[in-house]
Amino acid sequence: MTTIGILGGGQLARMMALAGAPLGLRFLVMDSAADACAAQFVPLLGADYRDETALAEFARRVDVVTFDFENVPAESAQWLAERVPVFPSPRALAIAQDRLAEKSLFRELRIGVPAFAAVDTRAQLDLAAQQVGIPAILKTRRLGYDGKGQFRIRSAADLDAAWAALGTQAERGGLILEAFVPFERELSVVAVRGRDGEFRAYPLTENWHEQGVLSASLAPAAVDAALADEALASARRIGEALDYVGVFALELFVCGGRLLANEIAPRVHNSGHWTIEGAVISQFENHLRAVLGLPLGSSAARGVSCMLNWIGGLPARDIVLAEPGGHWHDYGKSPREGRKVGHATLVADEPERLAEALRRVGAALARDAQVEPVISRLCSRSRAP
Repeated sequence: MTTIGILGGGQLARMMALAGAPLGLRFLVMDSAADACAAQFVPLLGADYRDETALAEFARRVDVVTFDFENVPAESAQWLAERVPVFPSPRALAIAQDRLAEKSLFRELRIGVPAFAAVDTRAQLDLAAQQVGIPAILKTRRLGYDGKGQFRIRSAADLDAAWAALGTQAERGGLILEAFVPFERELSVVAVRGRDGEFRAYPLTENWHEQGVLSASLAPAAVDAALADEALASARRIGEALDYVGVFALELFVCGGRLLANEIAPRVHNSGHWTIEGAVISQFENHLRAVLGLPLGSSAARGVSCMLNWIGGLPARDIVLAEPGGHWHDYGKSPREGRKVGHATLVADEPERLAEALRRVGAALARDAQVEPVISRLCSRSRAP
């Protein structure tokens, strides 16, 4: 029986394991946290990701390795790759871990990207501000996620404060200044590429964030066909350039009718959670199929879906479960401010029915602010000729 090793034991590993059980797969997760939520279902090897003794045991017990999150040390991934198949490749992981390398890849592939510049010193920050322009966002090149490791610069008067907040990170991997994008919409492409190069992409997803954390996703997104084709073509070019194997997400901004790439995530992605119930084959199962060299499954949508993220704590689940297309996911985590503890997905045959379900759920859970942007988008789509 095949055993898949997952570096990281969070909710993504948990959902991978749940998707893999019907395929007859076994799993082993490696995580430094004793309370990793995936360990409620699969064996846990508790150790630091840089512990070579633990990595050797991990490699011995699994047939193939993948990731639960992108901040796994790239050197540990490379160490494992010399002993057991690792997908996606350590190179893909390393590029996704470095915002400068990532943005440079976009530019090389002629994918639209906001202006950016590397920053390693206070003097370079002034120069970068002149090149990129203000407003801008100063970010750590590494280890930033869910809005962390960022400082928004609204005027030149903010440069000192930005350096005070993040300047110490320059010595640990550098900073990057990116032009602020006054985007109209946030989209993502969740795609999968097999060992044989087969490429499939799920319908474009529209996303809404609160304080840098994903709040809601709607799929399929209502976008112009040419824009959707461009987004999917960009994802394909990235997958081919990295010789990528597995699921990844490309996050995009729509600005003035143009697409600008924000970042890539070399793993199954929060904006693809809707695929569990809303697609023929979920992103989790397709990721497992890809890393094992199995035929990829259909990425077609089943109707229209909305995923709602639960941050900090879980609301009453019965309200969601009372909906005909309501699905509930509890990650088994203890409540904590800012922590992703679960999600719900509502699926319907038509946009109007999904909007009605969202209205009921939003009102019952007092989450009108979370569902209203999605309802507005659904209603505008249903009125379109």
